[in-house]
Amino acid sequence: MGFSDADLQAIWLTLRLAGLVTILLLLIGTPIAWWLARTRSRWKGPVGAVVALPLVLPPTVLGFYLLLAMGPNGPVGQLTQALGIGLLPFTFWGLVVASVFYSMPFVVQPIQNAIEALGERPLEVAATLRAGPWDRFFSVVLPLARPGFLTAAILGFAHTVGEFGVVLMIGGNIPGATRVVSVQIYDHVEAMEYGQAHWLAASMVVFSFLVLLALYTLNPRQRTF
Repeated sequence: MGFSDADLQAIWLTLRLAGLVTILLLLIGTPIAWWLARTRSRWKGPVGAVVALPLVLPPTVLGFYLLLAMGPNGPVGQLTQALGIGLLPFTFWGLVVASVFYSMPFVVQPIQNAIEALGERPLEVAATLRAGPWDRFFSVVLPLARPGFLTAAILGFAHTVGEFGVVLMIGGNIPGATRVVSVQIYDHVEAMEYGQAHWLAASMVVFSFLVLLALYTLNPRQRTF
């Protein structure tokens, strides 16, 4: 017994989702992490708490409010309809939006910790050499904080692969469109297809182990949550 066509379809969809979400999170999360690491604003606490909220918030709660926001009467839903995009719930792009919100702290916090660990000295030295802000970031911050970015990418990808509650709330269970691996396992269990469920579940266990092995082997000093 191996993977069925539906299993392979769910695996491919999950990998596409996780890859795209990881790229988006690195692009969106890096400026947020930079601001949180360097600001002295009184808004640092509230913004940090909002970013970290998915760590403690039940996935179904987050999924419910995202569903309302992206629905026909929600602000996001009205905007996407006005732009001619249509509604995001129960689509692949709806999963992308929900996953970005849900996996945000797993990307922002490692990058923030890595930037804070650098201190001010390297940036001050670069500034004395007339390096501009972008040059300082790409020539100084990015190389020195690379372990944090690596941790963020691995955790963001792995966390997106393992999502269940949020993706089920936002995407439902549409084959080839929103049915990811975690939902496919759930379907197998509901149908009492335990052999197929074992194949997918065991693959997830192996994947999770390899992710953690890579994290601790490539970056042994980087602390996670």
